[in-house]
Amino acid sequence: MRFTDHVGENTLVKLMTDGILLAELTGDKMLRQYDTLIIDEAHERSLNIDFILGYLTQLLPRRPDLKVIITSATIDVDRFAKHFDAPVVEVSGRSYPVEVRYRPVVDLDDPDHDPDRDQLDAIGDAVAELQREGGGDILVFLPGEREIRDTTDALAKRGFTGTELLPLYARLSTAEQHRVFAPHPGRRVVLATNVAETSLTVPGIRYVIDTGTARISRYSRRLKVQRLPIEKVSQASANQRAGRCGRVADGICIRLYSEDDFDARPEFTDPEILRTNLASVVLQMISLDLGELTEFPFVEPPDPRAVADGIALLQELGALDGRKLTAVGRALAALPVDPRLGRMLVEADRGGCLREVLVIAAALSVQDPRERPAEQRQAADAKHARFAGEWTAGGSTLDAGGSDFLAFVNLWRYIGEQREELSGNRFRRLLRDEFLHYLRIREWQDLHSQLRQAARSAGLTANDVDADPDRIHMAVLSGLLSQIGLRDDGPERGDRSKDRPKDRPKDRRSTGREFLAPAAPAS
Repeated sequence: MRFTDHVGENTLVKLMTDGILLAELTGDKMLRQYDTLIIDEAHERSLNIDFILGYLTQLLPRRPDLKVIITSATIDVDRFAKHFDAPVVEVSGRSYPVEVRYRPVVDLDDPDHDPDRDQLDAIGDAVAELQREGGGDILVFLPGEREIRDTTDALAKRGFTGTELLPLYARLSTAEQHRVFAPHPGRRVVLATNVAETSLTVPGIRYVIDTGTARISRYSRRLKVQRLPIEKVSQASANQRAGRCGRVADGICIRLYSEDDFDARPEFTDPEILRTNLASVVLQMISLDLGELTEFPFVEPPDPRAVADGIALLQELGALDGRKLTAVGRALAALPVDPRLGRMLVEADRGGCLREVLVIAAALSVQDPRERPAEQRQAADAKHARFAGEWTAGGSTLDAGGSDFLAFVNLWRYIGEQREELSGNRFRRLLRDEFLHYLRIREWQDLHSQLRQAARSAGLTANDVDADPDRIHMAVLSGLLSQIGLRDDGPERGDRSKDRPKDRPKDRRSTGREFLAPAAPAS
């Protein structure tokens, strides 16, 4: 994996992320160092996985000696077998039978149904039903953190005896997440997001309650942002959830929707390539000289409009001149981050603030290292608020002025000072007391180190003196041009169209070029 490469001359098997394999293509397009590739968990269909699968489709005729094995529990077998013209081998896993019960929140087929019944009531009734079935822990799937908190409060009011309620989502601290693995007396109800569907196996689960929804990341071409709307999960995801209670004994899965609803759902979840911005894929394909993206043999080709949107973003960032990479584009292709973040680094080099923007770009690429435990939110916010103000470190002072971006710089400087002064154990205790996640801090530091090396290789130079805050913000904005808003000082009431200049567009979102064109030319 990134930062933990222990491969040597005698290595026979490498276990790596898809991103590492993708990066190796830049130096070894024929993948000569490998005789076999095993692509595991292919059903997750990440952007990198789909790109690798498409690349392998082109590579295999030129490398007949290369063996490729694609494995998954819920893969779309027919589509993959047809795409690769490959045989299918089924290996049955060790699992116990799972009984599926459909309990819609409002059952219209029941003449005595309560039209005002909500999901919290349905979950509480399902927990009560499963408790009558015997011992064993219960796993409840919910779409997000807020729903988990609301459900935890509702179940606590029911007063289930001998039952521990345990939330599980990404923003929890490490200690709170690890509680699901600790031995415990009595019954436990784990309320989780879809992190427990494939990424994490919660031990001891005998029963599952599936609300049938999840937050699915989707890119909005109109708003130019990645959104997380709550959507119905696919049949494959629902079956994956049900399988979580068949690991240790016979299980029961209660679905809070009807069987007709299940049958009407799509069989598989849309792959990431159909619901994300394709700028990074377009950039990699042009840099690797792989031809037109619309002709690339993806397992599921992306929408041409999404391809055009990715190209438009790269042109907005000054990475393309027509369909050729500019100097900015070549620099972005060499930086292992999203093109928007890479553009910030290129502009920071021009503005003499690369040292600070490297910290910001690394922070925006990892999960927020600042923790907010549910029962200590005010204390955590008070600790974190210090970094959004004036902070002195290493003999220099930076006033963040409430800026979230500059707060990361102040936090970085504070962590660096404490790391030099404290021993390992004392440093960990300090981070815990300051509501900072040690492993995420380490990931932030590791990514910063990698970005710094990549920036140096791309010809970017870090500044030796403290940068002006305005320069830092200008560099950050260079990667977010289409996200800049225009202040409207027009009339507060009535129809503003009469007062709008004729040459002023109705859409007050800006391309941002009027702000940054002098500092960020297109080439």
